Amino acid sequence: MSESVNPQLRPEMAMLPTYKAGKKVDSVNGLTAYKLSSNEIAHSPLPSVVAAIVDAASEINRYPDPFTTRLNQSLSEKFSISTEHIATGTGSVGVCQQIIQAVAGDGDEVIYAWRSFEAYPIITTIAGAVSVQVPLTNDGQHDLTAMLDAITSKTRVIFVCTPNNPTGGIVTQQKLNEFLAKVPKDILVVIDEAYVEFNRDKDAIDGIATMKANSNVGVLRTFSKAYGLAGLRVGYFIGPKNVADAVRKTAVPFGVSNIAQVAAVASLEHESELFQRVDEVIEERRWFESELAKLGFKIPPSQANFVWIPMGKRTEEFAKRSEGIAVSIRPFPGEGVRISIGERQALERVIDLAKEFVF
Repeated sequence: MSESVNPQLRPEMAMLPTYKAGKKVDSVNGLTAYKLSSNEIAHSPLPSVVAAIVDAASEINRYPDPFTTRLNQSLSEKFSISTEHIATGTGSVGVCQQIIQAVAGDGDEVIYAWRSFEAYPIITTIAGAVSVQVPLTNDGQHDLTAMLDAITSKTRVIFVCTPNNPTGGIVTQQKLNEFLAKVPKDILVVIDEAYVEFNRDKDAIDGIATMKANSNVGVLRTFSKAYGLAGLRVGYFIGPKNVADAVRKTAVPFGVSNIAQVAAVASLEHESELFQRVDEVIEERRWFESELAKLGFKIPPSQANFVWIPMGKRTEEFAKRSEGIAVSIRPFPGEGVRISIGERQALERVIDLAKEFVF
């Protein structure tokens, strides 16, 4: 190509971070490789869900239903709410982007805790809005008082990620109620509940009930985690009618494939069987946490399908060493590692490695 002036990009693109997906590792010395870096469910899909997917595959020459009608109706029945309050998209991250595009524009502010879901700053920047990151407390929890103090006339949306990714902590119902009582009603508060099915805390938020009781609250959920459909990309928002309508308008047309819609509906029909697997994950999480505690690690209690280990300066060393035992984990340099709850053999290897990193 001839030398020429390059096409102009938005100046924000120069500072836009790249989303870091969990990576796989290769087998080492004959060891089976395990991926604990992406908060996926290790179980294979239910045979009944696979059968529904296979049937739907015969129609991939057709565009999917752009209104996700059957899925919306199933969600409507599950949560006893009109479909007018529901909007779907390509995973919770896709719906999250739709939400920000619907409510925040150039110079508007988006508040969220930090560290939290790493897509928040990316999609906020893409929308031309401004990230307002409020540090977590010393024990890894949302600082709701500081988040209230961060509100300005430019604030358009606040994300409350509970359980929080990557630290696993939660916001209690009482604290959320106190928080919502002080947030101006013209600001949308989104309760990001991507990991809600793994939450067993007695004080856990009931996101749907909270949404129904507040005119400015929405709930963000996904089929990627507990339902095991990470590869099909389907999530949903339930909230005020006007917001849900706007979120539907900002969706990529035909973004949720017919296969994804059919699989999500089938998963809702077989929830009891799927949630038995969720219970198994929770038991493994509790075992893993207890083993780490025996070694002397002070880890924040997790209510998700992962565990956070504060590693500080040794974070990257720990992640590199984990590759040597054929296990991938998710490092956050200088802070800690997030380890998804997967196969027992993989977790046992991580525990053995962790013995060398006890402070």
